[in-house]
Amino acid sequence: MKKLLFVLAIGAFAACGTGSSTDATADSTMSNVDSVANAAKDTINAMQDSATQMIDSTAKAAKDSVKAKM
Repeated sequence: MKKLLFVLAIGAFAACGTGSSTDATADSTMSNVDSVANAAKDTINAMQDSATQMIDSTAKAAKDSVKAKM
């Protein structure tokens, strides 16, 4: 019985000592999430700018059309 406990203790100690840290993985994951979020934000901002320009040009054309009819 003592030999079995000794083997289990050595195995548990070896397993705990050889594990890798999850801190680097968590930091890497957060960096990836941040970069994806920033890319999505940039895309949304570009779409918003494009839509704003289209609305402005359409409104200007409509205003010019109304002025021409007067």
